[in-house]
Amino acid sequence: MTSGFSRLRREDLLKTACEVIAEQGFGHTRTIDIARAAGVSQALLFYHFETKDQLLAQAFTYAARLHLNALNDVERSSGTPLERLRTLLRLCSPAIPTEGWRLWIDAWSEAMRSSELEAISRRIDAQGRLVLREIIEAGVTSGEFACADPDGATWRILALVDGLAVQMHVHPRALSRRRAGALIRTAAANEIGVAPEKL
Repeated sequence: MTSGFSRLRREDLLKTACEVIAEQGFGHTRTIDIARAAGVSQALLFYHFETKDQLLAQAFTYAARLHLNALNDVERSSGTPLERLRTLLRLCSPAIPTEGWRLWIDAWSEAMRSSELEAISRRIDAQGRLVLREIIEAGVTSGEFACADPDGATWRILALVDGLAVQMHVHPRALSRRRAGALIRTAAANEIGVAPEKL
């Protein structure tokens, strides 16, 4: 049985691995880089994770779990559909500075070659779409939103979010965070029939 201390140490290692991967990318991250950043030996890393591939996959799983928890918080929130939509857009927006987007973008690239990363990223994407679609449907039911196709609106909003995230990280000077945020709010508002300033 794993001790509480060992579980805590493992969580710390996964968090550090995510930070290193976000900085260097999956393809350029070495176990020695993660060990140095965590202040431990490679032997300790391999005590917890049998291979480098297992470590990288579990690091992404750890990041995915944190994001899923945040999505679940939005889903369980007692706020109005509009309030929940605002919260979800802030959570997912590339306009808010976060190293998380670098990890996700690199993971999407690696997912084309890794069935494990593909399965994890697909699960996260599906849950994000589910939460957004349910918010839009709740808003339509309550009369807050006007949207004839919540599923299509969900795909279009999240495709814009993902596309802007890639642009902002690959070409950081092409688009300001403020402009990206405004584009997302305007697009979402148009999809649900509300004024952009409400978002």
